Parts: sequence; structure tokens; C-alpha cells
Amino acid sequence: MGDVVIVTGPPGAGKSTVSTALAALLHPSALVPGDVFFSFVRRGAVDPWLEEAAEQNAVVTESAGASVGRLARRYDVVYDGVVGPWFLPTFLSATGLESVHYVVLLPPLSVCVDRVASRTNHGFTDLPAARHMWESFRSSVDGIEQHVVEESMTPGDLAALIARRVGENSLRYARSAAASS
Repeated sequence: MGDVVIVTGPPGAGKSTVSTALAALLHPSALVPGDVFFSFVRRGAVDPWLEEAAEQNAVVTESAGASVGRLARRYDVVYDGVVGPWFLPTFLSATGLESVHYVVLLPPLSVCVDRVASRTNHGFTDLPAARHMWESFRSSVDGIEQHVVEESMTPGDLAALIARRVGENSLRYARSAAASS
């Protein structure tokens, strides 16, 4: 059975770059880009950062979690996507696992906004939504501070730090924590 590492944070936090580097450190590994699950919804899709997207987001989160849980039967899985603390119990339950490793990349707002503004060939460039999502993460990490990484380092060094913390179990989030939240 492999480990699952959820690398999350607001747009522009560096999730995809760090997740790719982290998956390269694990063997055998699978890298699951969470945005793919939102792309499955064709007609009737609602921008996921809007309030009216709650039901859609729950279904997509459950689908992603179930897929990740299945992959974890064989691989260490790095999930690169937006799984805010408010959806972590839903994701974990859908995996069928007892625990996952959870890391929130949360660089300063200005860093995230600058990265989103300078993106090319990326589907998400909505600056007001990026700010809103950063605020949502910042206001939701009380009580899970051990999962927040704000360090400023290269993606490779950050991936190595996360891999070390996974080995130490300092990023583990278990069902028992989900039941008490």
C-alpha cells in the first residue's frame, strides 16, 4: 500500500511544480492533477470558487479521492489540487484510506497573484478568484498549522522537505482527526 500526499493551496502557490518534483522522489509513484477531475464536468459546470458550486465540488472531490485511493493500492500518490481544509474529510473518506499526508503551500498573497498574472498556457488566470481562494486558505488553517508550508525555497528543495516530513509522519492527517473536526 502506498502513501497519499495531497499538495494543495491557492492558485499560484506552486502546487504543480512541487508535486511534479515530489513524485519524482517517490518510487513507484503516481501524480494525479486534480484539475483534470473538474474538466470532466462539461455542461452545467460552475466555477469551483463560487458558492453555488458546493455540490459540484463535493462530487468532484469524492471522485478524485476514490481514484487516488485506488491508485494507492500500488503507488505512492501525489495529488496536486485544491483540497481546502473544508474538503479534506470528504477527500479522505472517498479514498477509503485511514490517513493521507496533507500539505498546504501558502506563500504570500503577492507571490500567488504575481504567478497567476504571469501564467501562459494555463486555464486559470482569474486574479480576483485567486485572491479569494488565498483568503479562504489563510482563514481555514487554524488548528492544522503543522500542515502549512510557507517556506520560500526552490521547488526541488520544497519537494525534498515534504518528502522528509512525510517520512517523519508530521504531515499525516487521519480519519480520527476528520471525525473530531
